[in-house]
Amino acid sequence: MTATSGAAQPAQPERPGRTDGVCGEFTVFTKIKPGHADALREDLAALASGSADAAGRAALRQIGTLHDARHVIFDNDTRFMFASVFDGSWDTYIDDFAKTVIGSHFDTIFSHSEGFPGISDPGVKDWFVAHQAPARSFVSSYPDLTVQQIWKDHRVDEAFEEVLDTPEFRAALDNPANAELLATPAFQKLLEEAAA
Repeated sequence: MTATSGAAQPAQPERPGRTDGVCGEFTVFTKIKPGHADALREDLAALASGSADAAGRAALRQIGTLHDARHVIFDNDTRFMFASVFDGSWDTYIDDFAKTVIGSHFDTIFSHSEGFPGISDPGVKDWFVAHQAPARSFVSSYPDLTVQQIWKDHRVDEAFEEVLDTPEFRAALDNPANAELLATPAFQKLLEEAAA
């Protein structure tokens, strides 16, 4: 969206974290509440097994900006790390997840961390910022591809593979009327990529 001349733009606070193309990194380190490491492990296991609920996977799909996420308990069960890679702005990332069932997952997991105010608390972003440690270096293998683009590319690839396997496609390749198209560099590149 383009700003009109003289219109005041809402200021976004400076957020920690590096970006590479469309991808941003988010890494939070917290202290685990004394005696909570086993409960945190159980909650993480439930989340990983999918027993937390299928709605979480559906919410991730609906939001469509999370590339990956990791949870690590370390330092003899005293500290916890959450790290993720996402598309878009930091504030939108937190807001989107807070509005879905993922927000309740954040509440469950981070409830084992000292001082976590809850995902719906107005100060939660400040809490995350206070516990966030930006990467010294952050590199993405596909910095210009969003999660949505990757999913679309995958769907197109599956559909194209299906076409390649049909007898009709093989017949079209053998049809002399298509020889000019088949000889183009673009079509040859397409066939090479499909064969790789």
